[in-house]
Amino acid sequence: MEDQTQSIYDHLEELRKRIIITVVFLILSFIAGLFLAKPVIVFLQHAPEAQGIPMNAFHLTDPLKVYFSFAFLIAFIMTSPLALYQLWAFVSPGLFENERKVTLSYIPSVFILFLGGISFSYFVLFPFVIDFVGNLAESLNIQEMYGANQYFSFLFQLTLPFGFVFQLPVIVLFFTRLGMLNPAMLVQIRKYAYFVLLVIAGMITPPEIISHLMVTVPLLLLYEFSIIVSRYGYRKRLQAEAKRLLEEAQESDKVEQ
Repeated sequence: MEDQTQSIYDHLEELRKRIIITVVFLILSFIAGLFLAKPVIVFLQHAPEAQGIPMNAFHLTDPLKVYFSFAFLIAFIMTSPLALYQLWAFVSPGLFENERKVTLSYIPSVFILFLGGISFSYFVLFPFVIDFVGNLAESLNIQEMYGANQYFSFLFQLTLPFGFVFQLPVIVLFFTRLGMLNPAMLVQIRKYAYFVLLVIAGMITPPEIISHLMVTVPLLLLYEFSIIVSRYGYRKRLQAEAKRLLEEAQESDKVEQ
């Protein structure tokens, strides 16, 4: 009982250490973000999508909100690979050697897909939505008067969800290799998954069929791609388990001899 209690304390101490490392790096990244936020904001203000949109400040604190929002976003992006590594390092002692190598390789993929999702939303979807909203305001004879805080908040609302959704294949592969998911399960819940993705698409797009389809179709294709990835991971997992059982059997035979 004492050994078990000691083991729990060791795990908690290990978790505490890794959380502290992540928080310290997040703080340092936030300080770096304070220097990087201004050039990023200026770049986005001069992007074609922002041309013709006056960046007004309707509240005294709006510029401060925008500035700190970008600083924190930059810090989050910079810290995410380290945070994922610390999470992997904490759980890796409970994994087999092949599982440790495979799951470690997912960290760059998660980071790249997150940036890919944001890029897809910003360069493909966001211009279409801005154009749609502008044309709608013109057709209704409404004078557009946007605040900088509202503009960038909408930008975050539209792009950040795609950064997370685009990680779906890696997440599915990760849980498949750990034995918590399999392709049959994903096929079985496909219609429910489609419904959830349709709801997500409806929440982050304006009420217009073209923009809704521009979001929905990639999400559905992403889910189908996740099923393919899961099949690949499931085969790899079965092969790894068969190899491990064979090695254990061979070791057992050596001990008996």
